[in-house]
Amino acid sequence: MRKMMRAISLSVLALTLGLLAGCAGDGNKQTQDAPEQQLYQQAQKALDDGRYSAAVNYLEALDSRYPFGDYAEQAQLELIYGYYQVENWDQTRAAASRFIRLHPDNAQVDYAYYLRGLAAWEAGRFSLEGLDLIDISKRDLGATRDAYVDFGELVRRFPDSPYAPDARQRIIYLRNVLARNELQAADFYLRKEAYTAAVKRGQWVIDHYPQTPATRDALAVMVEGYLGLGMKDRAREVLTELIKNDPKNDRLRGDTFVPRYVDAKPLKAHGAG
Repeated sequence: MRKMMRAISLSVLALTLGLLAGCAGDGNKQTQDAPEQQLYQQAQKALDDGRYSAAVNYLEALDSRYPFGDYAEQAQLELIYGYYQVENWDQTRAAASRFIRLHPDNAQVDYAYYLRGLAAWEAGRFSLEGLDLIDISKRDLGATRDAYVDFGELVRRFPDSPYAPDARQRIIYLRNVLARNELQAADFYLRKEAYTAAVKRGQWVIDHYPQTPATRDALAVMVEGYLGLGMKDRAREVLTELIKNDPKNDRLRGDTFVPRYVDAKPLKAHGAG
């Protein structure tokens, strides 16, 4: 088997994402009657030269014309990489899922899991995120959730994979993004006086993302939600936890909670107020 797949490190990823895809029409005529081995060799040459669109054309032709050939399995794996390099995230994920389904025992199946997660990661983010000009947690997070699930599955199934350390770091980031998104929804519910829904969102963050900084603000959301519901005793119970875990929370003034959205008096952790 050809030596491994141009393994993707973080530094290589940063460089390759900006490469030109190459000429999309390159090689179309050459694929019409080419034998299997020739197609595969042409695909390898195109990949080595960074002509990823041409490589995809060759690999697609190989996959279509020789689905059970000598190079079929490896071509399907490299096609995932080709789609990724031309930034076709949907095709990358589809090809990776297909490979995982057809070849679950392949020695490099962890690579397919990894690229499937990377494609969802890229689909869910924009370059402006790195400039702090937008908050990813305020956008639709369908692709972000896909990446979170994909990387989680990679780590569970292949904890010793060379791709697992990077996946774990991305999971931490994604978990924080998803937790912040829940808090955005909780704040929306507080503004709309949907206090039960706000409390549930806060509890969801604590239950499902317990290792994120967002759990502290989730406690604040719950305090305010309970205030809106007129449940002061329950609000004080949660306030005690908030003071213990985040005494410098911006809704606290010492041991007193100051509501942000709810029309209610500040709540002291102890006393009748």
